[in-house]
Amino acid sequence: MDAVELFSHLANIGDVRSLIIHPASTTHSQLTDEQLAATGATAGLVRLSVGLENVDDLKADLETGFRAAKAAS
Repeated sequence: MDAVELFSHLANIGDVRSLIIHPASTTHSQLTDEQLAATGATAGLVRLSVGLENVDDLKADLETGFRAAKAAS
């Protein structure tokens, strides 16, 4: 997630900017593993909220992030 540049790393609602968060380590970090599984907030889940930026720029930014994640795994 650190490789993306256009997506803000915030848990914010009502913004026009694109957002990206990892719920299991942020908004749901206080939950047990059982609670995480029940909510669907698994370790592999990344939440996106797409804003008003240019769609091609967002796609390119996500592709960069996916490549970085694949290289790190």
